[in-house]
Amino acid sequence: MAHSPSATAAETTTTGAFTAAVASFLLWGLVNPIYFKLLNGIGAVEIVAHRILWTVVLVGAAVLVLKGPAAVVAAVGGWKRLGIFVVTTLLVTANWTTFIWAIVNNRLVESSLGYYINPLVSVLLGVVFLGERLNRRQGAAVAIAALGVASLVVSHGSVPWVALVLASSFGVYALVRKKAAIDPVIGLLVETLLLIPAVLVYLLWLGSQGSFGHDVGGSLLLVLAGPMTAVPLVLFMVGAAKLKLTTMGLLQYIVPTGQLLLGVLVYGEAFTAAHGIAFACIWVALLVFSADAFTTHRAARAAAAAE
Repeated sequence: MAHSPSATAAETTTTGAFTAAVASFLLWGLVNPIYFKLLNGIGAVEIVAHRILWTVVLVGAAVLVLKGPAAVVAAVGGWKRLGIFVVTTLLVTANWTTFIWAIVNNRLVESSLGYYINPLVSVLLGVVFLGERLNRRQGAAVAIAALGVASLVVSHGSVPWVALVLASSFGVYALVRKKAAIDPVIGLLVETLLLIPAVLVYLLWLGSQGSFGHDVGGSLLLVLAGPMTAVPLVLFMVGAAKLKLTTMGLLQYIVPTGQLLLGVLVYGEAFTAAHGIAFACIWVALLVFSADAFTTHRAARAAAAAE
C-alpha cells in the first residue's frame, strides 16, 4: 500500500526531528565533555567566561539577523521580566560552572549522576511549586532515587554535591523558564548578555595579571565554546518541536549515560560498589518513572481517540 505524499512528508519530518534530538543529546553527553577535557590547564571560571562571551557573539548575530533587536527588547519587557532573567542567569551560571568544574576535576561520574537525578527533581519541583500530585509509581520512583543518593552519602561520608547542584540548578532553571514562557534562544542570549560586563572585566583583569593568553590551539578551542553551547540547543529545539514529550524524555538519558561511560571507560574515574548501588537505584527509579509516563501517555491517547 503506497503512502500519500503528506504521510511521507510527515515521516520525513519526524525522522529529521528524531535525528536532531539524538544529535543534541550526543553533543551534550559525549562531545561537550571531551571538548572541555581538551581545555585541561585552563580554569573552570575562565572557560565559563569564554563560553558566555562567544555564545553572545554567535547567538546574538543569529538573533539579530533572524528576528531583529526588537525581539530581544520584547522578550525582556519590563523590570519584573528582567528580574526573572536575573534569576535564570544565576541558575544557568551555577549549572555551567559546576559542570565544567566537575569535568576539569575528574568528577564526570558524579556529574552523570546529577543528570540522571534531574528528571526526578523536576517531578518534585512540580509537586512543590505547581501543585502537581504524584501517583504511587511516581512516588516510589522518587523514594528509590533518594535511597540511591543516601547510599552514596553513607558510603563516602559526604554529600554528592556536584550531582545535587547540577540536578537542582537545572531543574529550577527549567521550572522558572516554563512558568515565564521564555523563548529558548532569545532567553539564552539575554542571560549571557547580562553576564557580559562581568565577563569582560574578568577577562581584562586576567590579561592585566599576565595570566591570560594561550597558544593558537587553546585560543581556538575557547572560541568554539560558543558553537558548543548553541548548536546542541538548536538541535534540541528542532527535535522538541516535532517529537512527543515521552520520546524526548527517554532520549535525554543519552546525556548522563554518555558522561558515565566517558568517565569510567575513557578517563579512568573510579566506579565503586557504592556508585553501583546508587546508580542501580537511580536506574530502577527511572524505569519505574518512564514506564508510568508511557502508560499515562498511552491511556491519554486512547481516551482522546475514543472521544
